[in-house]
Amino acid sequence: MKKIVSLFAAIVFSITLSAQEWQTDFETAKQISSEENRPIILVFQGSDWCAPCIKLDREIWSTYEFKNYSKDHFVMLQADFPRKKKNALPDVQQQKNNQLAEKYNKQGYFPFVVVLDKEGNVLGEAGYEKTSPEAYIEKLESFAK
Repeated sequence: MKKIVSLFAAIVFSITLSAQEWQTDFETAKQISSEENRPIILVFQGSDWCAPCIKLDREIWSTYEFKNYSKDHFVMLQADFPRKKKNALPDVQQQKNNQLAEKYNKQGYFPFVVVLDKEGNVLGEAGYEKTSPEAYIEKLESFAK
């Protein structure tokens, strides 16, 4: 029994280590991007109300394939816009997300994915697509070339 518990703990721990880390601060994301020469994937989402956003998270961002790839190839930056009071962000974070939206998502699309270089210049844009994680990765990578 102890071996099964140990094996399960090791699996959970290794999965946790392979997950991409979501940034919520643009300046931090730019710094990591510059230091590690990786593009920034800025994701505008409504995590508690936007059905396509939830699908994009479930079908792409949360998959093993995407997490495993993104941790070494992208800097993931999240700008969430929840509507339910219980999910409200701290005022400082909401203000940061609003500033990002003013600059990169003036039309207010959700979900909206913007690929940026280390200076914050737009390389490409995407949204929700019914596709595989591999195909979505290929699309994001095509902008960064």
